[in-house]
Amino acid sequence: MVVSELQRSQTAAAPQWAIALPPALRTWLEAAFSQLSVPLCLDFWGREQLWIHCNADDPPPVTLQIRHPGIVRSLLTRRDPLILVEGYLNGDCDFVGDLETLIVAMQQLGRVPIPLNLSTLQAARAALSLPSLKTQPSLSSEKTRHTPAQDRAAIHHHYDMGNDFYQLWLDPLMVYSCAHFETEQMSLAEAQAAKLDLICRKLRLSPGETLLDIGCGWGALLRWAVERYGVFGVGITLSQAQLDYNQEKIAEAGLGDRLQVQLMDYRDLPQTPTFDKIVSVGMVEHVGRRNLPVYFQRIGRSLKPGGLFLNHGITASAEWNGSSLGERFINRYIFPHGELLRLSTVLDAAEAAGWEIVDVDGWRLHYAKTLRCWEANLRNAAAQAKRLLGDAMRNRMLENLENREQSGRLPSTLPETLPHRYLQLWRAYLLGSALGFEQNQMGLYQTLLRPKSETRWNLPLTRVGWLA
Repeated sequence: MVVSELQRSQTAAAPQWAIALPPALRTWLEAAFSQLSVPLCLDFWGREQLWIHCNADDPPPVTLQIRHPGIVRSLLTRRDPLILVEGYLNGDCDFVGDLETLIVAMQQLGRVPIPLNLSTLQAARAALSLPSLKTQPSLSSEKTRHTPAQDRAAIHHHYDMGNDFYQLWLDPLMVYSCAHFETEQMSLAEAQAAKLDLICRKLRLSPGETLLDIGCGWGALLRWAVERYGVFGVGITLSQAQLDYNQEKIAEAGLGDRLQVQLMDYRDLPQTPTFDKIVSVGMVEHVGRRNLPVYFQRIGRSLKPGGLFLNHGITASAEWNGSSLGERFINRYIFPHGELLRLSTVLDAAEAAGWEIVDVDGWRLHYAKTLRCWEANLRNAAAQAKRLLGDAMRNRMLENLENREQSGRLPSTLPETLPHRYLQLWRAYLLGSALGFEQNQMGLYQTLLRPKSETRWNLPLTRVGWLA
């Protein structure tokens, strides 16, 4: 049911715009939003409401408040739901209620077809009669090339927000990848510890072996392997913040003679057999299709004879091409230049580079549960998160100033609502990703690999035997 009412919401603030939606535009919006399956209220600058599958007596879980008519104008003329996200950051729209319902509505809105018919033309003409936004955001994205410089910049954007921010919502070991829930009752911390140990057992780590962790993050897997399995560990990362954290933890634990972490790109790995075992957790998503051959070749050349490589990464049911709403949201606001590929694409590249596929293990629902744990932790630490996000944004603004002399013009405080709005974007990233795994749009696979050139089978014949 769709009901349009030219009435003031009892809870809405006084309208700033004495403008009614043109009839042709209102009719078109009704038709478009009625294709959504979730109940939703659209409030147009406090002047009128559009009720989707609900009414004033049966309010929906969420209300989208459009505060500037230019948002509607841009939606019709540019046909891009990301306008709503930009409008949210700029204060031109807001929401009240359940964020997850709004995410589902946005996902569905991105799939609503826009027919090129008379109704659409009339609606677009009517939209042009509305005031335009003061600034029109550029929604185009930098082309993803996955050069070393571009990858370093992407890592800096995402991880160098500060370790304190991630400590708010990750587990105590600071593991930023899918946990393994062996039971429904497992806590996040228990499930992350279970994942670390499972990886070590899959790799059949033995005392004295050397383990390389590519994209080692905050080093939890390396410390686990060194302390519990007696290996010598080497980690590489592109994040200075993660390097600093690792060095501090290594010193605290007295592991300096058995574990080292350094800033290094996987393309700079030694091209002679150096490591007994190699692992890459949550890193292949940032390699890109064009670099997959290099990725698997470089790792293969670094592995000693008889070694194993475990590759753990997110996949997509349909390969990302940068056009979907979810891809563009994550690449623009959270983690630039991610590129999810189908599992078959990754495995084909591995085989072409000389790897034998020993085992493939699907963890899709484990990641959905992990993401919901993270989002709950972040939501419960909202006050601290907003403070840390504000600090990170202020630092980023200073970094982006082209002329150092302009630094004196920087406001001493950010707009009061901006850290809160960025917190909601992070929550949307976590919730939207959880939905992606639950809806089978994304998967998570651990793949155990060995060189094809190894003709002697040095593993037990069954998975149970590997994990003993």
